[in-house]
Amino acid sequence: MALRKKRNTRVANQARQTISESLIHNGFYSYYRAFLRDTETTCSQDTIKRRESALRRFIVWCGERDLQQPQNITKPILERYKRHLYYYRKSNGDPLSTGSQHTLLTPLKTFFRYLAKENHILYNPASELDIPKKPKRLPKAILHQDEINDVLNTIDITTVSGVRDRAMIETLYSTGMRRMELVNLTIYDIDHRRGAIWIREGKYQKDRFVPIGDNALSWIVTYQEQARSDLVMEPDKGILFLTDYGEAFKRDALSNLVKRYLTRAGITTLGSCHLFRHACATHMLENGADIRFIQQLLGHEDLNTTQIYTQVSIDKLKAIHQATHPSDRAPVQDDENQ
Repeated sequence: MALRKKRNTRVANQARQTISESLIHNGFYSYYRAFLRDTETTCSQDTIKRRESALRRFIVWCGERDLQQPQNITKPILERYKRHLYYYRKSNGDPLSTGSQHTLLTPLKTFFRYLAKENHILYNPASELDIPKKPKRLPKAILHQDEINDVLNTIDITTVSGVRDRAMIETLYSTGMRRMELVNLTIYDIDHRRGAIWIREGKYQKDRFVPIGDNALSWIVTYQEQARSDLVMEPDKGILFLTDYGEAFKRDALSNLVKRYLTRAGITTLGSCHLFRHACATHMLENGADIRFIQQLLGHEDLNTTQIYTQVSIDKLKAIHQATHPSDRAPVQDDENQ
């Protein structure tokens, strides 16, 4: 078993080295680096990583077909690459999902648009390339209000880290913000007078101003007054939520922390921080919030993205079902038998 594992590792390393060499020696490489460098200031780290991975894969594919320059690429060649992804099979024999194909093709449109804009190519061959639409999947689970309370009740609020963790989870649930948006919050982003929070450079590098409930805001105040001073290390950079080492949270560290509280509460559902975002939207929708307000709260560009929550809002649908479905209605008694 150990020998097999060592061999697999060696083969994987050799494959990565081959890919790196194919990439560097391809005429695409300088354009690839310039594109990533010129766009990194306007994109999140996740977007940059997706672009790097997708473009590396495409450039290696081009190199195997002796396509060494962006000027060699035409729309028919991009269609060939699209078919290659469609028929590609992973090591387990499964095809690439529609979502994966979308993720691998979308950066190509951005890349060639950039090259045309910078006059590196005469026209954009990807301008009319049709890309498979990314499927809109329902959230795998929505936490019930009782489950939210169970999670909060597992937090030991007699400790400094417990007060911080309670404030973080209350904030996630109250505002529906993403984990990176929580990680990037500063003490200056909290508007205590208005009961709102500035989320700066969220997804798509857009700012938004969102309300936060009184309960969550009071926990932030408690954390700032009773706990943050015990965590902060000089120089204080103003990050609101600090780790036990006085640093800003890393994404995975925050996810693992939240997951531990979910497990402690007996919740085995996959996910962590995003579960509270889903719960925020769904619970507000069930309690009568307008979907356009939820769109603004979550920072969705497209209302269709927000409308997915109308399909998982079950409480009102269940009440209507019980009131109208024949099997749930009380049987009508015959007057003669009374």
